[in-house]
Amino acid sequence: MPTIRPLADRALVKPKPREERTKSGVILPDTATKERPMQGEVISVGEGRLDDNGKRIPMSVKPGDQVLFAKYAGTEIKIDDEEYLILSEKDILGVILE
Repeated sequence: MPTIRPLADRALVKPKPREERTKSGVILPDTATKERPMQGEVISVGEGRLDDNGKRIPMSVKPGDQVLFAKYAGTEIKIDDEEYLILSEKDILGVILE
């Protein structure tokens, strides 16, 4: 696990691995799996953004949450051969409830 604390209203997310098979068992070719996944697990979050009065607004996601995010959002980083995304809170579309 990386030891990165994102700043302000950003979250460090580990994208879900790309599926190479469909639910029915059909193997997908490499060209079909090249798109970035759009869901992942929140690893760490910043303290939240400041409003116009200087009051801190806490993040609405927390480490461990499974989230959906915009397709081309965030900045890709690689730490110890693992891929992560740093996303702004506004790029996180929702939390997956189980």
